[in-house]
Amino acid sequence: MSTTTIRTPDQRLRIFVSSTLRELERERIAARGAIERLRLAPVMFELGARPHPPRELYRAYLAQSDVFVGIYGERYGWVAPGEDISGLEDEYRLAPAALPKLIYLKEPADRDERLEELIDRIRADDTASYKSYATPEELAELVTADLATLLAERFDAARPGVDVTPPAIDHASRLPVSFTPLIGRDREVEAVLARLQEPGTRLVTLLGPGGIGKSRLSLAVAAASSDAFPDGAVFVPLENVLEPGLLLPTIGYALGIRDTGELALTERLSIALEGRRMLLVLDNFEQIVDAAPILVELYTLAPDVVLLVTSRVLLRVRGERVFDVPPLASYDAASPESVTRALTSPAVELFVERARAVKPDFAVTEANAAAVVGICRALEGVPLAIELAAARMRVLTPVAILDRLDRQLPLLVESSRDLPERQRTLRSTIEWSTGLLTASERRLLHDLSVFSPGFTLDSVEALGTRRGWDFDAFEALEMLVDSSLVEQADIDGESVFSMLATVREYGIERLREAGDELPARTSHAEVYLELARRMERGLGTDRQIASVARLNLERGNLRAAVRHLVSIGDAETATDVAWRLYIYWWVGGYLMEVAAWMEELRARMDRDATPRETAIADFYICWRDMWNAPPHSVAQTLVRAAGFFDDLHDELGVAMSLATAGMAELNTTDPDLAAASGWVSQASERFRRAGAGWGESLGLVALGRLAILGNEPEEAMALFTRGLAAAAASGEQFATTIATHHLARMLLFGGDVDEPERLFRSAIEGSMRLAHEEGIAYGLEGLCAIAALRGDVERAGVLAGAATAMRKRVATFDTPDFVYHTRYVAALVPDPADDPAGAAEILRRLAAAEERGAEYGAFEAAEYALTGATAASAR
Repeated sequence: MSTTTIRTPDQRLRIFVSSTLRELERERIAARGAIERLRLAPVMFELGARPHPPRELYRAYLAQSDVFVGIYGERYGWVAPGEDISGLEDEYRLAPAALPKLIYLKEPADRDERLEELIDRIRADDTASYKSYATPEELAELVTADLATLLAERFDAARPGVDVTPPAIDHASRLPVSFTPLIGRDREVEAVLARLQEPGTRLVTLLGPGGIGKSRLSLAVAAASSDAFPDGAVFVPLENVLEPGLLLPTIGYALGIRDTGELALTERLSIALEGRRMLLVLDNFEQIVDAAPILVELYTLAPDVVLLVTSRVLLRVRGERVFDVPPLASYDAASPESVTRALTSPAVELFVERARAVKPDFAVTEANAAAVVGICRALEGVPLAIELAAARMRVLTPVAILDRLDRQLPLLVESSRDLPERQRTLRSTIEWSTGLLTASERRLLHDLSVFSPGFTLDSVEALGTRRGWDFDAFEALEMLVDSSLVEQADIDGESVFSMLATVREYGIERLREAGDELPARTSHAEVYLELARRMERGLGTDRQIASVARLNLERGNLRAAVRHLVSIGDAETATDVAWRLYIYWWVGGYLMEVAAWMEELRARMDRDATPRETAIADFYICWRDMWNAPPHSVAQTLVRAAGFFDDLHDELGVAMSLATAGMAELNTTDPDLAAASGWVSQASERFRRAGAGWGESLGLVALGRLAILGNEPEEAMALFTRGLAAAAASGEQFATTIATHHLARMLLFGGDVDEPERLFRSAIEGSMRLAHEEGIAYGLEGLCAIAALRGDVERAGVLAGAATAMRKRVATFDTPDFVYHTRYVAALVPDPADDPAGAAEILRRLAAAEERGAEYGAFEAAEYALTGATAASAR
């Protein structure tokens, strides 16, 4: 059995929540909130928890969960045709016996008889704890208290010998999780792997029409490539990338490289990939095929990296080797008329496996074998077409499906003669499948095609409000999932939906034919403008981590929304979305991408553009241009933007523009230090007036760095102290960690050790919550200096090696004037003139420790830094 793995960005403990959906919707929301407040990961199968999901998927998720939470009201839940129990009871039965179970019963309640029977069995289960609650608020309090107690007990029990170190932030091993096994592609996986390892291979293109299985094959190759590529494989989805100029930033993000602007991205990539034997998988390249020459540039930037690209078209660049992805065999070529042999073919195996996902008791029999084989042959072995047909097994027999295909498929294929042969078969299968939907379900399918992969139920319902749907979106969406026209996955307890590219293209064509594409895309953009407005309020506060996580779920759709607004020239709305999410773009490293959108928009602006629109676009463009010896005009443009914001009484806009003007001026070849300092000082005060503690803090930190350069350590100390207080008061995490690092190093320079150690540890913990590797590296360097002061060669070396490797991996470095830990490490080495043998021994030990530290991932290094004790014997 293949295993479905739950991934969370920080590998938190997973809490599986079981309940009926609509009846206990408020309780589910309350439970989710309680779990997330404890920094745990809720696993909640919203639409995935429909009454009859694939049982293997449930079993896999439950097996990987750490706690089972059951919430029961009055309803037992729906029992699907052919089943004896509801999905609710199925979840409880499938939960591993050793899994701790917290059960909550709503009181008073008039329960279904079968639910009472289930609860009686639960009461007899000595692994389950159960309590009563009256309101969702009371439930939240109980869940919080019980989980906290349970985890404390488990932690205490685990202390003696259990490794509780979370895995590293390892972007190079993150491959998307496939929820179903790959069938019939063993030979292709071996062939592609062999081609990738041939001498001189730099680029292999998996070529084929939509639905042939290129993406799944690439993932299987990546998963099997560890021997050939010891530094891992990185999967880079390009479905949401339409501008060729965003190819390298997207690759950088997948590698964990934030494009902050200080170094050219090509230089960052070259540093990060130097000496790394790695497989880089670029999926869905056909939509940015004009960017193919950039891949040749990657040959030079990363000589040890091999590229695996999926595309519907040839890239036609130097070094490309092509692998044509074939359809699945639907019969034995040696005996094409043998039904018996055909039953063992990959195409039939795929049909049977997918059919059992919706009809678990399905089996191939003498009565239906010929029909099953006939379906796979009619669909020419195209995997997606076979999956769409198999999804109809819930209501149709194989004979009925084949009969409909025999009658309708030739007509549908004939109507799309302009497409390649196998593409015609797939398109016709999609039309046939959608023809079995109700009118409401078809309308939903067409409207959902404006979404990029990765959208939530909330966003679906918000689109429905704007589009005037007169049907139950939940039920219609459930049918699309059941029909394999929409995919559903669980990410950190949230149901996230996607539509395969070929299905999405079909839906867009239907909207276009109806003259409805533009209104649908505009409604979609309005959904994400509203999301931006909601999330903006939490980005600069203690809700930052939750807000960033929520936006990350639908980052592709935020991109699509802004891109649409730019394409239609809606400068007002596009700049508004961009401005509201500044902190999100900044924390995530997306500001370069936003600058590209704003530059395109700026070129379209006419004389009717408002001062606000102009100021926002200029801000992002200048932010991009300010890093590498900019002319003084960049700072002047930002000061002018600050004037526009001032006229609009926008304190935050004034502050952001002036702060950026100060940084731009400092980066010129002949900076006016007084002007730069003055702008940053004004910005900090404006941030304070606007109640933006994060901005005030960053301004004060910038002033503190200027004070250090001016040899004013006491002034720097005071500014960093104020900066930390401002950030901490706002609850914002990112600025807090930055201010903490700076204050800790000043205290260290002053001769203190204990307080800087506490601050560096605190900053590392904050950076871990943000999954911010550069922040972790700063903390490691601080603790490295402290270890060196205490004479701990081993610890200092490990931390130095881990920090150096981490910085190289994400290609982010501090300016030379502010690198300090190396001085403390160097002081461990005796003067070779006085003690040559002792110096050689210390250098040997340091080199060995640094080599060990370089092997650590980010979280592994952080855990070492936070838990490792400095041994006196190591002095």
